[in-house]
Amino acid sequence: PLLAVMTLLFIFRIILTWYPQADLSRLPFSLVAFPTEPFLAPTRKVIPPLGGVDISPIIWVGIFSLLREILLGQQ
Repeated sequence: PLLAVMTLLFIFRIILTWYPQADLSRLPFSLVAFPTEPFLAPTRKVIPPLGGVDISPIIWVGIFSLLREILLGQQ
């Protein structure tokens, strides 16, 4: 369940990137930003935003989906 929740949070984070005016330090956005930012910050240092688009949440959705498939089998 933790992997599924994290994947869902990263998907919400992708959606939030479409709304730059959203303040990620305020509720309810902080509920999505707080658990995902420790993963995204180091990834942004390695892979900077391409053309102004932050692709680090997409990378983490793929990683968590892969981990879920490896640990739990095909869903």
